[in-house]
Amino acid sequence: PQLSPREREIMHLMAEGLTADAIAGETSISVETVRTHVRNATRKLRARNRVHAIAIALERGEIRLNERPERD
Repeated sequence: PQLSPREREIMHLMAEGLTADAIAGETSISVETVRTHVRNATRKLRARNRVHAIAIALERGEIRLNERPERD
């Protein structure tokens, strides 16, 4: 399954090295919501962990490091 726009945004920010706290601040959502999006994206990508999920998302073109993701 394809990632939602918000999941893509969160994964992109994680790939840039932001923490869950920093992502929450940048996206104006709670840290727990960030973690939920990460869990959902990791599950959808059938990844073993967050790092693996980022690698899969990059490989599949779900996220690109040189582009800013579109906001919901």
